[in-house]
Amino acid sequence: MLARIAHELYWLGRNLARAEFTARAVDGVFRAELQSPSDAGPGVTLGWSGLLAMLGGGANAGAEPLSRGEALARLTLDADRPDSMLASVERAREGARTVRDVISAEMWEAVNTTTLTLRGDGNARWSAPAGPYLASQYVKQRMALIWGIADRAMLRDEAKCFLDAGSFIEVADMMLRLLRIALPADAEDPRRDGDALALLQAVGGFHAYLRAVTAPPNAQPVARFLIFERAYPDSVAACVDSLHDAFTAADARPRDSQPVLRVSRLAADLDFQRRVLPAGAELIGICERAQQELAAVDQDVADHYFAGAAAGDRGIAVV
Repeated sequence: MLARIAHELYWLGRNLARAEFTARAVDGVFRAELQSPSDAGPGVTLGWSGLLAMLGGGANAGAEPLSRGEALARLTLDADRPDSMLASVERAREGARTVRDVISAEMWEAVNTTTLTLRGDGNARWSAPAGPYLASQYVKQRMALIWGIADRAMLRDEAKCFLDAGSFIEVADMMLRLLRIALPADAEDPRRDGDALALLQAVGGFHAYLRAVTAPPNAQPVARFLIFERAYPDSVAACVDSLHDAFTAADARPRDSQPVLRVSRLAADLDFQRRVLPAGAELIGICERAQQELAAVDQDVADHYFAGAAAGDRGIAVV
């Protein structure tokens, strides 16, 4: 397939996954905030400022801290901020419009309707959800619909592989960002366990954790679960494995592919760390190294598969 098509599908997957992850994080932190005692606020680092920092949209140094309402608006419906949920959905719509002949008509309609509804546009047909929190709930539901349509209506060919690869690398990267924000490096920090529970709620993994792990939802077992548990589809290890499968299926010569080789090394390293790390080992360093490797994978993907799209040559084939 053409490099420009693969490029658009890859970034369509990334933008859809980013919008969904942001919506889940907003919902999780909102719920955790409601369940926390009123005097526990200063002890919880995974709050609105943490989410803004995760997305690269934190306040400038020396600026006044943002209120919950301001942070919610920035994270969700602020069209002028490229890190907001609405901006991700808008970019996904533009990408979907470019590849309408590759994705199904149902998928395009679902992406288009989601975007127009979030905008509002003053049209009764596209009535926007009343407020940032309801908007995040709406995006969660719509992304489940969009991914369901993609799984049932798209051919499982190179196009689907690049769409899925974009979503896997984005979820893994966002999970690592959230872990680095939520889990203080100090093992004795009393905020760690409160942050861990909020983190599970922010990624939608609370019930999965309870079924898979017998330990209480404290910082260390939660972090290990979100990094290493391959049975949980949004864990870092599971996303890396799925990313490897997607690139292997899309590439005609996977053994000679730099992205495939690098992802293979990362998957092996995560499996090794899972086996040898003691129960109380510090995990922030692993998160940092894994995130650096994912950034290198993303660059390898751009160089190996999308160089033609980057150069504006529409005639260069990807595989």
